Amino acid sequence: MNATKKRPAAPAAKKRASAAAARGPAAAAKAPPAVSAPKGRLLTPAAKTRPLAPGDLDAVVAIDAVLTGRTRRAYFERRLNAALRQPKLHLQFAAEAGGKLAGYTLGRVLEGEFGRTRPGLRLEVISVARGAQGRGIGWALHATLEEAARKRGLAELRTSTPWRDSAMLSFLAATGYALSGALVLDSVLKDNLLLTRPESFSSPSRDKTGDPNDWSAPQANDYEQLSRDIADVHLLTAKDLDDVVRIDHHVTGRDRRAFVQHALDEALRETGVRISLAARIDGVMAGYVMARADLGDFGRTEPVAVIDTLGVAPEYAHRGVGHALMQQLFLNLDALRIERVETVVAVQALPLLGFFLDTGFAPAQRLAFVKRLA
Repeated sequence: MNATKKRPAAPAAKKRASAAAARGPAAAAKAPPAVSAPKGRLLTPAAKTRPLAPGDLDAVVAIDAVLTGRTRRAYFERRLNAALRQPKLHLQFAAEAGGKLAGYTLGRVLEGEFGRTRPGLRLEVISVARGAQGRGIGWALHATLEEAARKRGLAELRTSTPWRDSAMLSFLAATGYALSGALVLDSVLKDNLLLTRPESFSSPSRDKTGDPNDWSAPQANDYEQLSRDIADVHLLTAKDLDDVVRIDHHVTGRDRRAFVQHALDEALRETGVRISLAARIDGVMAGYVMARADLGDFGRTEPVAVIDTLGVAPEYAHRGVGHALMQQLFLNLDALRIERVETVVAVQALPLLGFFLDTGFAPAQRLAFVKRLA
């Protein structure tokens, strides 16, 4: 966006925070209003923001490589291609000065992950070239992103960042973010009991309701069957759309076909590796997990699998379907040499939170943030 007015000088705290825009973020809560830049705002002499274009890929990759010490071309190429396929689900902007790219930001629309009802934007990356930092470019990029999100009627911005990244924490605080009512959870696969001691999760009876003191007539293989043997677990495919919509409707009470369609498309097309799974019992889908394995968002420089959505049909609850899905997911990720899996869960979603803790997750070294827009 172009500008005509000169931005007032930022306070010292805000100036210190501007360098944080060279990193990537993750999820967010309410805070003081941020600086908003009108359309076309002047950043620095001869600098302006505009939509990110496919032709910017080489410059984006070059800036990122300097900042992170490695190339993440495949990640940025996928994100740019995804925005071309589904422009309504992506907001991506560039800042240029002197005819050269000086910074960029990537955002992805959130429609309903884990039952969320408020439409929002996931701030995935905001970066400024090393030589252009300290000139308000990160602020202007964020203001442009925020303005575009408001115009689309999005209610909030969400992101996450390591709790020790003081520069990014300062940037997020200064631009109006606060801690969200969500926990970032993760599991290091080499330590997860579903892989190291699969027999500890082996009995389907452990998920059944009933008298915990009733030990009568146990089946001979109760403690020999692996969790993933409870259901037939395979990769999720486009043909599973109707089944996923059915389960999601049962779980949430709402018809969210559009969200499910977009989430499935992302799981099957936009990620680097296909890892989303469906579980079937007697040929009927009993549950699913949608996950992505990528290298790049929220400032990550190592491959991490992220679970976005998990659902189990009510009629198959307490039968070990969720554990079967997670165990097979972990096995697949381990084979791909992805060492860590992550998710975000609202603190009030106690059953879901309990499930993840039970399958080896724990609070991650990242904090979730949100900025309310409405």
